[in-house]
Amino acid sequence: MVTDAQWQARAKGLLKSELKRRGVTYRDLSEKLAAIGVSESEANIANKISRGGFSTVFLIQVLDAIGAKNIVVSVD
Repeated sequence: MVTDAQWQARAKGLLKSELKRRGVTYRDLSEKLAAIGVSESEANIANKISRGGFSTVFLIQVLDAIGAKNIVVSVD
């Protein structure tokens, strides 16, 4: 059985890999989120992602802000 902590680690890894793939830093992400009307500081973003327990809304906001049209989710 997969624990919540393991699901959170997968969510964190997914988001971090999408940011890395596009060369987007947390500072860049803060600016990109602001451009779509979402106010998040660089520190707030770092905390949310490090926990891995962010909301689906935050995930979709980030993916939209960085222009991710497709993501790959692998199931082990």
